[in-house]
Amino acid sequence: MNYSTSDTIVNALSFDIEDWFHMVEIEAVSDTEKWSSYPTLVERYTDWILEQLDNTGVNATFFMLGWIADKYPELVKRIASGGHELASHSYWHRRVDILNRKEFYLDTKQSIDAIEQRSGQKVLGFRAPSFSITPGAEWAFDVMHDLDLMYDASLFPVSRGHGGYPCPHKPHEFVGAPSGKPMMELPMSTMKIGPKRLAFSGGGYMRLLPSWVIKRGFAQMHRQGLPTVVYLHPRDFATDAPRVTMPLHRKFKSYVGLKGTKKKLNMLLTNYRFDTCAKLLNLSSDLTTCSPKNELT
Repeated sequence: MNYSTSDTIVNALSFDIEDWFHMVEIEAVSDTEKWSSYPTLVERYTDWILEQLDNTGVNATFFMLGWIADKYPELVKRIASGGHELASHSYWHRRVDILNRKEFYLDTKQSIDAIEQRSGQKVLGFRAPSFSITPGAEWAFDVMHDLDLMYDASLFPVSRGHGGYPCPHKPHEFVGAPSGKPMMELPMSTMKIGPKRLAFSGGGYMRLLPSWVIKRGFAQMHRQGLPTVVYLHPRDFATDAPRVTMPLHRKFKSYVGLKGTKKKLNMLLTNYRFDTCAKLLNLSSDLTTCSPKNELT
């Protein structure tokens, strides 16, 4: 592979595999009984992602809904056969911080079982829908231990619409669970703009921001010797995604910048080194410890 810049830092590339109608807290698509009747884009755009990764020789982590794994078992096999990591993104795409411990355990176990049965891989990691492990939901880490998960990628270290969680802006060991057991954590990357921190490398943030700002964020992380964590969804590339009724601010977040996402992903694949989340954490020997704090920056 030929990298034109940042050829020493290995970053984490991840995709949250869900369909367009798996949006959290949108009433128009909240009835799970109707999901199978909606037009779908997840398989088509995930296959496009796989093609881009194959063309550039990059491996990534696919945080997959168990619901998707059950509905599209051949897609799971194609991801696994490409040498990529499969991890859990829950089964029903429900926010963790509105579930109780038993509900979260059953949902996550169902997703792990669906993915493992179809991929032949051991699921090591978890990412919460909408990064919804928020202060007060630290018990979720003990459930992850109960399910033999090795790492989490759910903490969002700046304020956002669905909360956020104050923690280091780099890979670390989270020790804020009730049991005190440490869990390897790969939080979302952020950059400083003046006194503020801003997410720049995933989802609607990446769709909204111009490429030069995204590159600036990578440069900030790399100057500190830190990897950048990228996350995208199949729907982030889908200019043909169906539109449904939702609040204006959610409509903006859901559909802004869709036309430019393919170009931005190709820019990243050309300019930076990437690997799976699990591989990245194995390379991260300088893990700091994080316990809960009271406020976000």
